[in-house]
Amino acid sequence: MSKDQLSVNLARIRAQIEAAALKCGRLPQDVTLIAISKTHPASLVRAAIELGATDVGENRVQEAEKKINEVGRNATRWHLVGHLQANKARRAVQLFDVIHSLDSLELARRLDRLCGEEGRKNLPVLIQVDLGHEETKSGIDEGQLSELAERLKELERVQLVGLMTLPPFFDDPEQARPFFRRLRELRDELASRGAFGDRKGELSMGMTNDFAVAIEEGATMVRVGTAIFGQR
Repeated sequence: MSKDQLSVNLARIRAQIEAAALKCGRLPQDVTLIAISKTHPASLVRAAIELGATDVGENRVQEAEKKINEVGRNATRWHLVGHLQANKARRAVQLFDVIHSLDSLELARRLDRLCGEEGRKNLPVLIQVDLGHEETKSGIDEGQLSELAERLKELERVQLVGLMTLPPFFDDPEQARPFFRRLRELRDELASRGAFGDRKGELSMGMTNDFAVAIEEGATMVRVGTAIFGQR
């Protein structure tokens, strides 16, 4: 893909984010666009950053490591949006600014310990909530969410900043709306109990096909790949 085409794609997505936010009385700047660059080369990621992509997301630690080393650890904010295996936790602590896919207390404790060993004072994380109950998707059941959020308060360096979900794929994005709405309700419930400190709590939800609906339901982070970088 040419840089010109990438520029057109980014501009279109930003305009769609703005329109979706304004439609429901929100400020466009309250929605962070995370450009999902999995399987795309470092050269394309670098071009996106030059065009103003302040946040880039990757699914796998191993693939991300090569890209981050090439593009630069401090070139953008790096988000891990895919499932994190315990044996990749140390590299994740070293490589990523935010982890969206926390799904167990055991993993949280490991990340907290590794932050100490790596000299990292703070690691923002989002709990991935499994609302669609698909075998191929990770995340915790909503029935376990409250307890996990409460236990995270015991940790010194891991900081809970929000929730993430990945609903089933639907051709009609309206069918994803109940999943986004439910995640917002869960976030609001936790926020009322101080789970995110004095913050409202992030909502990482919505991808290429359904991010406009996600924004209408309160998304503060949308994860868009195909509409920016093209088909993989």
